[in-house]
Amino acid sequence: MFVVRKPESFNKTIRMPDDLIEKLEKLAFEKDISFNQLVVQCCNYALENIGEPPD
Repeated sequence: MFVVRKPESFNKTIRMPDDLIEKLEKLAFEKDISFNQLVVQCCNYALENIGEPPD
C-alpha cells in the first residue's frame, strides 16, 4: 500500500561567507532547485565522502 510520508525537518540558522552564498545561489538557479535543497545535497555528499586526515 502506498503511504505518503513527510520527511521531518527543522529550521536552523547558519552563517556563511557572502561569496559562498553567491556561488550556491547561482548553482541552484542554474540547476533549477532551491537553495535549501542544494545545501542539503552538498552537506549529505560531504558527510558521505568525508575522509580521515593523513597521519
